[in-house]
Amino acid sequence: MVTVNDLTEILSYTIWDNGIKDYFLALLAFTISIIILKTFKYIIISKLKKMVEKTRTELDDLLIKIIDNVGWPFYVLVSLYIALQFITTPDIGKTGMRFVILVVTAYYAVKSVQTIIDFFTHRIILKKQEEEKEIDTSVIDLLSRIAKAVLWIGAVLLILSNMGYNVTTLIAGMGIGGIAIAIALQSILGDIFASFSIYFDKPFQIGDFIIFGNEMGVVKKVGIKSTRVQALQGQEIVISNKQLTETIVHNYKKMEQRRVVFSFGVKYETSAEKMKNIPLIVKDIIGKIKLARIDRVHFFKFGDFSLIFEVVYYVATGDYNRYMDVQQEINLAIMERFEQEGIEMAYPTQTIRIQAQSSVA
Repeated sequence: MVTVNDLTEILSYTIWDNGIKDYFLALLAFTISIIILKTFKYIIISKLKKMVEKTRTELDDLLIKIIDNVGWPFYVLVSLYIALQFITTPDIGKTGMRFVILVVTAYYAVKSVQTIIDFFTHRIILKKQEEEKEIDTSVIDLLSRIAKAVLWIGAVLLILSNMGYNVTTLIAGMGIGGIAIAIALQSILGDIFASFSIYFDKPFQIGDFIIFGNEMGVVKKVGIKSTRVQALQGQEIVISNKQLTETIVHNYKKMEQRRVVFSFGVKYETSAEKMKNIPLIVKDIIGKIKLARIDRVHFFKFGDFSLIFEVVYYVATGDYNRYMDVQQEINLAIMERFEQEGIEMAYPTQTIRIQAQSSVA
């Protein structure tokens, strides 16, 4: 039978400068810490999840997700660190434990910030989708990746600094290397920064009809390096973002109204009275069209084979098809009214006058 003295002797037995009692207390502390942390994770967090499901805000869901993403290695290491406070460990063991805890803590900290970045990136994309029918998320995704990469680099530098390394020299070396890489990839980087300019400045968006240089078409995609435009003939035009931002771009989707100038000619045989009525007729026709607003109608000049009128009006739309519908309606109405008024349109004619001469025999 084990007596109290025997138990005391066993507990006082020393292994690696620690008594059995110390190891027992350390094990007890480790077990209690694990139980408390696991209870927090599986009971309290589960209850919080049920509570936040009833709320409309998404920020509390984000907080629960961050806490829930913390895995068992973190809880084990925290419990182990608490347990080691009850026993004497070599300096190398303490240093190693601090290093491991630092690495794991930095890992979960970066993962938590990444979750926040993904959350707000998703919110921005959803907002953009509500504002625009079509949206290219490549720039947003790139910015998100850059932010995450900076986080990981910062975490590594922090760990190295806590390990005693001089990170100043490393940062300086990275800076010199970065300059060398930037020089080598300046064309690609120029296109990337141009894509940022297009995204934030918004000179055009997906679905806009643009003209640049000798090309024209509808913007289909704004990528990281290039923009793709669907030409009217059907082919796809691919142009680098840098080149596109350095040229003049005419964006017809931004057009709120279109100024239209057209002319027509009537025969030289048209009487002066009818000539005076023509501006009134044209103004009356355009005034009855919903999208059109008349500016002026004038007898412009004497042409080679016709009396030419010039008409200027505005169409309250930038859509080319709707503009052509309005122009067609105007042309048909002018033809119909001129037929009613007996006014004839001119067409190329040539009149040869022959003068007869009499001769005396």
